[in-house]
Amino acid sequence: MNLHDALKECNLIAILRGIKPEEVEAVGETLIEAGWRILEVPLNSPDPLKSIEKLQKLFGDKALIGAGTVLTPAQVADVAATGSKVIISPNANLSVIEASVAKGMVSLPGVATPTEAFAAIGAGATGVKAFPAEAIPPYVIKAWKAVLPKDIPVLAVGGVTPDNMKAFVDAGAAGFGIGGSLYKPGDSAEAVGAKAKQFIEAMRAIR
Repeated sequence: MNLHDALKECNLIAILRGIKPEEVEAVGETLIEAGWRILEVPLNSPDPLKSIEKLQKLFGDKALIGAGTVLTPAQVADVAATGSKVIISPNANLSVIEASVAKGMVSLPGVATPTEAFAAIGAGATGVKAFPAEAIPPYVIKAWKAVLPKDIPVLAVGGVTPDNMKAFVDAGAAGFGIGGSLYKPGDSAEAVGAKAKQFIEAMRAIR
């Protein structure tokens, strides 16, 4: 599954910051059953590579699995060793983007300006994430979309809720990264599943 196909099926990325390896199987299964197709474990979570490896083994044939908060090329190599396919960062570190591309992985760096976005795309980014979206209004993303390459998806990440997604979609956002509104450390799989379905329903209503 490539990024385009995953976003077409479900344009929501689950950001499971703080999840533990012993929790990740149940939460991942709940998300997959709800229809989510991109799952991210940030590297500042407990034993993140173990969680990523588990998700890749269990669900890698059904979804894109990857890491978030990836800050160095060495971390890219560590994530690639798990077999997962996605590298997501809060910033636009060109060396991280280039390392991801060299390993054939999806690269989604965080950007806050057109200058950062074009630099990231020039380095080979698969898409860019407008981060934090709560500080980047939809009209800004609309302006970006007027000048960025049409085939580069812009994802809104940070402060996204079912209530504010429509404005971002109308502005041209291709999808969303959902963190604390979906999962907080210690949440049960049942609780995550209920919130996951709310986001899916909201997205379907917009589409």
